[in-house]
Amino acid sequence: MTLTDCRDNPVSTNNRTAVERLEAATELLHGYFGDPLGAIDRALAEAPEFVMGHAFRAGLLITAADGAIEPLLRHSVEAGERLAQRANDRERRHLAAARAWLDGDFAGSIRRYGDIVVDYPRDSFALQVAHIGDFLLGQSTMLRDRVAQVLPAWDEQVPGFGYVLGMHAFGLEETNLFAAAEESGRRALAINPRDPWAIHAVAHVMEMQGRQDDGIAWLTSRARDWAEDNMFAVHNWWHLALFHLDLGEIDRVFELYDARIRGNHSDVVLDLIDASAMLWRLHLRGVDVGARWTEIADTWERRGGDGYCAFNDVHALLAFVAEGRNSAIAKVLTALHNASRDSGTNAMMSRDVGLPVAEALVAFGRGDYGRVIESLLPVRHVAQRFGGSNAQRDILHLTLLEAALREGRGDLARALAAERTALKPASPTARTLMGRAVQLQRTSRESRAIAAQVAA
Repeated sequence: MTLTDCRDNPVSTNNRTAVERLEAATELLHGYFGDPLGAIDRALAEAPEFVMGHAFRAGLLITAADGAIEPLLRHSVEAGERLAQRANDRERRHLAAARAWLDGDFAGSIRRYGDIVVDYPRDSFALQVAHIGDFLLGQSTMLRDRVAQVLPAWDEQVPGFGYVLGMHAFGLEETNLFAAAEESGRRALAINPRDPWAIHAVAHVMEMQGRQDDGIAWLTSRARDWAEDNMFAVHNWWHLALFHLDLGEIDRVFELYDARIRGNHSDVVLDLIDASAMLWRLHLRGVDVGARWTEIADTWERRGGDGYCAFNDVHALLAFVAEGRNSAIAKVLTALHNASRDSGTNAMMSRDVGLPVAEALVAFGRGDYGRVIESLLPVRHVAQRFGGSNAQRDILHLTLLEAALREGRGDLARALAAERTALKPASPTARTLMGRAVQLQRTSRESRAIAAQVAA
């Protein structure tokens, strides 16, 4: 007898306990709660020959986007491959997708996970790995469309439907369909209030629309649903801090940073990315962050800048530039150069975006703002190629605008500030930047007029 999981996906084991433990691990991963890795390890302890257990473990490790987990990923992929003869079609395809990631073909891996979902539309695990992969690769339209492909196969009678709606909400938000995104996110939470990804998707809508007060109320009122024992909590705390930062509430930002974003001094790469990104935003404002850069740079030196993922490397570089750690900067630049000459997906990510952004950040640290502008202007509209969300990549636009202001490029600064103000007319930060740009433009034009008169 061949068993299926609770969504009618076939598995090649007759061990019902192992399948139940797989489902428990899947539920934890969908909500980012607890320890899904420990849960799947218990399933494999019950049934070491459970192919889907090994495939799940591999896909879970992929979502970490961390080069340090590669040995663990290799172990899971190879363990599953040794059992390939007893695997079914779906399981073999999961292993092939994980193998592609292990071999550096990130894009091919996510394409394979997406192909699984086409044929097994209720495979919510493959959908989630593909969804996170689309995020990591900056495939914004697929964040939306891949989920839309499977929606006809789901309804409220299928376990996990709320999670699918939450993923769709994020894809809609990343493609600027804000009203539909908020509707989908709220519908997901009506089904399952404890869905941090759906909560996060609605917070993204509020961030992109400049709804600071709504965003603060949204996240704080639902904190019990996302903040406790959750792998995604740091990122949602980061979003809350973003709302306070836009309002200029720096003391509150520091409170959140110290207690929530860096409260446990995590060395998880995704947590480090949030920490670097928040401190750099403060750095652009000229805010003294004390010794906070030292702590995050020390942690990055132990973990990052390895050329595994350009998005990670750039965030490590933020800390090194702010700290003036020249040897660490050189290491990251070397890793990016080496990665750009490789054959995997990260080669493109490093070559097209990672290196130009890295060069801009190093130039910013030197005060060479003209070089920052030269490097960032061509790359800002293709920056999605190295992953992340619109909110995360906004750091590039902020850096470019600040460089234009400091370089005295009044016309450019006003044009960039106008872009921002059009998108977020209620944002205090946007209004402040526009005010600085207008004043600079006026001063620049007055200086040019005086110079012309003198020359005449």
